[in-house]
Amino acid sequence: MSASRETTPEIAEAVRRLRAGRLVAFPTETVYGLGADALNPEAIARVFALKGRPAHNPLIVHVADIDSARPLAARWTPQAQRLADTFWPGPLTIVVPRSARVPDIVTGGGPTVALRCPDHPLALALLRVFGGPLVGPSANRSGSVSPTTAAHVRAAFDGDDVIVIDGGPCRVGIESTVVSLAGESPLVLRRGAVAPEQLAAALDVDVACAPAVAPEGSVARSSPGMLPSHYAPDAAVMLFAAAAPPHEWEHSPRPIVALALSDTLQRPRECRGPRTLVRMPTDAHAYGAKLYAALREADDARAEIILVEEPRDTGALWDAIRDRLARAAAPRDNG
Repeated sequence: MSASRETTPEIAEAVRRLRAGRLVAFPTETVYGLGADALNPEAIARVFALKGRPAHNPLIVHVADIDSARPLAARWTPQAQRLADTFWPGPLTIVVPRSARVPDIVTGGGPTVALRCPDHPLALALLRVFGGPLVGPSANRSGSVSPTTAAHVRAAFDGDDVIVIDGGPCRVGIESTVVSLAGESPLVLRRGAVAPEQLAAALDVDVACAPAVAPEGSVARSSPGMLPSHYAPDAAVMLFAAAAPPHEWEHSPRPIVALALSDTLQRPRECRGPRTLVRMPTDAHAYGAKLYAALREADDARAEIILVEEPRDTGALWDAIRDRLARAAAPRDNG
């Protein structure tokens, strides 16, 4: 489709702002991204400042297609080509050695760049009409719950600072898988909807996963989403196993919202504080699409504690969900 056919008034205004160095929030299949010209250091600095994002936490660069990705890589290898051919557009970010075109601020001064082609028609239209790459970290305050609707973005930022392209709820709801091709062998830095086994099948090699919490100064600088505390609501998050219902549910005087997968928890007949029980989907795709909205709704209900039943099922998306829950429940430190 030609750019002219995709240039709606909304996209045209967004592109005008981007070319002026301003910020635009746009939908993807995973979460809403906070977009800025990926080749404009001043615009990118506005992203970091508005989000309150640590300067060492790199940004993912969004591209319209493979041809747009190649100039941003110092080496676009056959492995990168195979993964892009297989999974783009889609929820896979590929980390490769960066070219000189990529500003230092994008990568936190590191030698690699994270590239993704999103699978959302409005995101792709924006990229094609803009005619260049866009950084697109989650359109939220750093460390907090990622936005999966336009309303989530508008609640976080003033409309004068960020205009929002409304593409409806994100259908995946969990951030992309990040795989690094910058080392001797492929390495998954962040889990997402694309499984390590799928990557291994596409590349015909084994694909390992980095530790959930990367040691300081290691692969953490290659990928966003690897800080110990991340994706966190305002309320404290406590995980519990179905076989061990938490004491707080019945005995704490504090307002509590529980996200439950099973019938382990029931609304107590008598308890010391307000209680809200939210039934979560048992299907991984539906759970992922609902998770961040449910955490936000718990905050809106003024919960002081959010109890979350830990998923027991296996699979790539459940693994990604467990990763996000663990980070949401971790001690708060967004530095």
